[in-house]
Amino acid sequence: MLPRTISRHDSNRSRRDPTAPLRHLDPTLLVCTLALAAIGVVAVYSATRGPGPNYVDSYLFRQFAFVVVGAGVMAVFAVVDYHKLHDWAWVFYGATTLLLFLVITPLGSQSKGAQAWFALGPFQLQPAEFAKLSLIGALAFLLSEFKGDIDLRRLVALLAIAAVPMALIMLQPDLGLVLILLTITLALLVVGGVPGKYLAVLAVVGVIGVVGVLNSPVLAKYQRDRLTAFIDPQNTSKEATYNVEQSQLAVASGKVTGHGLFQGPQTRLNYVPEQQTDFIFTAVAEQFGFLGGATVLLLYALVCYRLWRIAQIARDPFGSYVCIGVLAMFAFSVFENVGMAMGIMPVTGIPLLLLSSGGSSTITAFAAIGLVLNVHMRRFR
Repeated sequence: MLPRTISRHDSNRSRRDPTAPLRHLDPTLLVCTLALAAIGVVAVYSATRGPGPNYVDSYLFRQFAFVVVGAGVMAVFAVVDYHKLHDWAWVFYGATTLLLFLVITPLGSQSKGAQAWFALGPFQLQPAEFAKLSLIGALAFLLSEFKGDIDLRRLVALLAIAAVPMALIMLQPDLGLVLILLTITLALLVVGGVPGKYLAVLAVVGVIGVVGVLNSPVLAKYQRDRLTAFIDPQNTSKEATYNVEQSQLAVASGKVTGHGLFQGPQTRLNYVPEQQTDFIFTAVAEQFGFLGGATVLLLYALVCYRLWRIAQIARDPFGSYVCIGVLAMFAFSVFENVGMAMGIMPVTGIPLLLLSSGGSSTITAFAAIGLVLNVHMRRFR
């Protein structure tokens, strides 16, 4: 029997299929993501170009390349049905856990007191960034299997899955990324049906754990000073408060409309340390003022709103949990990074996703958005 040929009528009917994934692409989330990435390229360039009028920095080309690669990764994560990714959640979790172990061996490279990267030529791979996505996938998988029925044994299993990457990251050490993983875990446990009494106990244990880490030899003294300087800056060393003081000056000097692109004195003269990464928000606020900073925050607010909305309308619990995990990652990163730039949050080194310079964080952010787009596109299939 000869196979039936596809008629033009069939082809047109397929294109009109109301459940086709591309018909449900979320334009708001996509446009806001690309807009933030574009602002990030300009901000990184302005923060690294120096005072010379003809200076061209390699950061511009590197960040642009990261955005292009990230956009490609986002497309892949959006196109491949997330139900297939569901089946690979544990493979991804195992691979990132292995990388987290290998990075603290002689295979990893050390920089600024932390051993958290693999040096791959001009590119530095930071597996802790990918651990955010792998943890979201693993916890979403388990929670969707438990279907809200979480007893003490299942809670211990969930906590063990989260504890492994956190412990390996603390050996680097990187408290900022551990805080992000904690936020992701807590958000998923709350929406996943963990009883309130267990959550209360976990909150107390978490506070005790943070205090214990701050008073333990795991962190160097300068790292502890940076983390606690925002509480009592008067009794903290000048070295620990210098970054925040310069950051606050840059944000304040922008006033309402800013100094203009490449005209901010703090940015142009490189007074703000690590401005292209930890303090990238200051480059936006100084050059474009309150209006520029508010625009960036509005874009992030729209991204977070769409993440929340897609979590609500997802077809299955796994998709909802993935969206909630990504929302927790973005919301906490923005709150902490912008608060750090204004001196109201501790200096943890958490990048501002999509804006800060960095290949691993940029690619991870795009991949996370791609997953959420995937969930939205397939909510009818």
